[in-house]
Amino acid sequence: MARPALSLRNVSKTWMPEGRSPVIALRDFDLDVAPGEFVVFLGPSGCGKSTLLYMIAGLEETTGGVIEQNGRVVTEPSAERGLIFQEASLFPWLTIADNVAFGLSIQGVLPQKRKEMAADILRSVGLGDMLDKKPDELSGGMRQRAACARALAMRPSVLMMDEPFAALDVQTRAKMQDFLLQIWRDSKASIILVTHSIDEAVSLADRVVVFTSRPGRVKTIVPIDLPRPRPTRDPRYHEYRDMFAELLADEVDRAFAEQETR
Repeated sequence: MARPALSLRNVSKTWMPEGRSPVIALRDFDLDVAPGEFVVFLGPSGCGKSTLLYMIAGLEETTGGVIEQNGRVVTEPSAERGLIFQEASLFPWLTIADNVAFGLSIQGVLPQKRKEMAADILRSVGLGDMLDKKPDELSGGMRQRAACARALAMRPSVLMMDEPFAALDVQTRAKMQDFLLQIWRDSKASIILVTHSIDEAVSLADRVVVFTSRPGRVKTIVPIDLPRPRPTRDPRYHEYRDMFAELLADEVDRAFAEQETR
């Protein structure tokens, strides 16, 4: 079998807030992600989904356990692992092309080459006529496409996304999901998407990792055996939706109960 693109073994995270009791965010989390696989993290608020992304990205240290990418232990950020946040996080003073080229400049790519690379990747995400625009001149969906382009310019083998479409309207969100699937096919990267949307999970994932309430652990992993594109009228689509709603119900109740006892 091929080596996993990502391997997580007994990964735990405990926050130590000053003057307060420790907070266990994640405990003994195990997961393998295959090369080119699309994985969705689904779970109640506060269960450690985003925290786990930041640890995979190398932005947070684990309290316990090991995260490996292609057999190498993750200890710091790397261009091989791209992370896209809920907000596009573009530099407002730079043009869209310069935003996309920013990481390339840090890598030492020559100015003319990075200009060409930025233009190519922006054309591939449908923003070829927006090179000289500033972020505030773009719609929310366009800004997220630009953020995707910036991450893809680094050619990561793993692309992580933390609820990137949560702030978008329903129609734009549906178009961005189609756009994301096209990015995934073209880049051949492994994608990990955090979402609270069951529909988004069923529409996009190869496998859905359902989290328990805090401390986050793997409750179950569900492969989605549906062809793409996935018609929402397919009875099997609704079977998956009902399954995830049932799997999450107890965890959401536990999360609310914990918040009320604080």
